[in-house]
Amino acid sequence: MGIALAAILMTAAAAAGLLYLAPERVTRFVVERGRRRAGLVRKEIDLPGGLQYVCLEGGSGEPLVLLHGFGGMKDNFAEVARFLTPRFRIVIPDQIGFAESSHPRDGDYSSHGQAGHLHALLQVLGIGCVHIGGNSMGGQIALAYAARYRSEVASLWLLDPGGVHSAPRSEMVKRLEAGGRNPYLIESVEHYAHMIKFVMRRPPCLPRPVLEVLAQDSIRNLELQRHIFRTIRDDALEDRITGLTTPTLIVWGEDDPVWHVGTAEILHELVPNSQVVIMPGVRHVPMMEEPRQCAEDYLRFRDSLPKHR
Repeated sequence: MGIALAAILMTAAAAAGLLYLAPERVTRFVVERGRRRAGLVRKEIDLPGGLQYVCLEGGSGEPLVLLHGFGGMKDNFAEVARFLTPRFRIVIPDQIGFAESSHPRDGDYSSHGQAGHLHALLQVLGIGCVHIGGNSMGGQIALAYAARYRSEVASLWLLDPGGVHSAPRSEMVKRLEAGGRNPYLIESVEHYAHMIKFVMRRPPCLPRPVLEVLAQDSIRNLELQRHIFRTIRDDALEDRITGLTTPTLIVWGEDDPVWHVGTAEILHELVPNSQVVIMPGVRHVPMMEEPRQCAEDYLRFRDSLPKHR
């Protein structure tokens, strides 16, 4: 959700007393307001194998699928999507294992496995060739998808993606190597609040009742998320993506503590048909910290691609 919008709505709700009487209702109102502004609607989609995706969809034009990062949710892309739905058909799923989509305990949560789940989703939606964007884990899965289904990916939009093990060690990697607490494994509301501050330079000011609502999924699924994090962290992409020719826009927050900004240049060398944008004063979630700028950079990238007839 937009930071200014969230602050205005939360202030109004607190003044009315609703925030503490009905925090789920207030949180749902704010989330749904952001979806409406972007022209997105919520959909439940069942796959033949039994998994269910819950997605946001809206707009018209060429399909653009957007993938959230670890511990995130589909609404992480709602603010940037409002600048994109006038030109594209936007599909934003909760990834398998997160938020409202299925949480199979024995699921394949590797980037290769998640790419397979996503491919099944797009087949149900009738989408063949697709443009894919993703943040962090979502960018890692987008790269895995492009490596696995090369002829079906028209372009990639990678926002601080994971999976590049030859990258310089980031603040988070150094912390984990020293035995520090993983900021993405949420055991309490305080941990959730810290995670938001860790990934964003200017996080939204969210009252505790709202934080409690937002943190519920991560706390409830802690052990599953611990397993998914290990799976994703151990999943190196270099061998699969070296020489990948898919047109790619690589975006990195200059102050990203999760994956080192130096990764952008390494990824640029691995994927030669790519452009790099470094965003000063931004951490790990550019599409939430600077949604308008992210959208403008992406639209310029799309306009630079050869037109298909």
